[in-house]
Amino acid sequence: MGSYGVPIYYLLTHILENEVVKPPEITSRTLELGSKYSPDFVCTPFKYTLGTMIESIEKGANLLIQMGGGCRYGYYHELQEQILKDLGYSCTVLNLVSGGRKISYKELKKYPLKIKKRHFLKSIYITKKMVYYMDKMDDYIRTHRCYEKKKGSFDKVRKEMLASFAKVKGVRDLFKTYRKYKKKMEDIPLNQPERRIRVGLIGELYTLMEPAANEEVEKLLNSYGFEVKRYTDVTYLLFEKKRKVRKYLKNFFVKYCMGADALDNIHHTKELCEEGYDGIIHMKSSFCTPEIGAMPIIEKVAQEYQVPVLFFSMDMHTSETGFLTRLEAFCDMLEMRKQ
Repeated sequence: MGSYGVPIYYLLTHILENEVVKPPEITSRTLELGSKYSPDFVCTPFKYTLGTMIESIEKGANLLIQMGGGCRYGYYHELQEQILKDLGYSCTVLNLVSGGRKISYKELKKYPLKIKKRHFLKSIYITKKMVYYMDKMDDYIRTHRCYEKKKGSFDKVRKEMLASFAKVKGVRDLFKTYRKYKKKMEDIPLNQPERRIRVGLIGELYTLMEPAANEEVEKLLNSYGFEVKRYTDVTYLLFEKKRKVRKYLKNFFVKYCMGADALDNIHHTKELCEEGYDGIIHMKSSFCTPEIGAMPIIEKVAQEYQVPVLFFSMDMHTSETGFLTRLEAFCDMLEMRKQ
């Protein structure tokens, strides 16, 4: 999912004696494979992850590790494992979070994982900090890439940063690497206009964080000269969300958890409106039930603040041309409103 393969690969290679297979990047073939063997009306992340599983098995993996979500995706691993067995693949699927319950260490011992106990906690801490630094830099990029004088400057530095992160020797080395590339990004020449247009991105977490699933919408918006704000990242999901949900339940528009990211997105819509953002784009995978429930409430909130919202539902049949046409029309409308 996005660039998070870098810290996850770092973690697994440092805490396991097993050979770790790096999954290939997501392509159209990944989605085609997943869609071919998935139920038609299952949500798109199921298809992407099933396709990734098949491609990983083709590369030699026989134990597949995944994390379920806070919606029906938490139960999908059993169905995916059965599909893989029906296809004749010999593999085991280990879901670290199943149906909202984290797997215990006792249960983990049943699997053929050779864990290196030495430096175990240190490796976890380094991975956590790496994710935090990545998310912090990505936030900076989304806000400033639209103003870069030389196109591709931010992407080039980010690529170098991720390659360096993969080779860090310890906590101090990671921090020095982060500071080095933070300064590099801050030194990139910018051409900031007086009139800034800011767009908030909300929606289902997989579609938001995996560029292949959202037609690289962040880069597109930046290329139009728009600043982008996205709340959803791994730092938020793992370390902040649980604490903040209690605050979100005080929201006037909803009084109970709706599953997955729905409650968060309703609150973030209100927050973006109050902070004066010019527009909001909501993205979800097809058949994502919690987001379908949240959409009319998001529209109601945005109407109260008179902020335009664009809804996208993404799957393998999404036309790139149709997507671009709608996005460009929305951006043109935001520019005219700003003028």
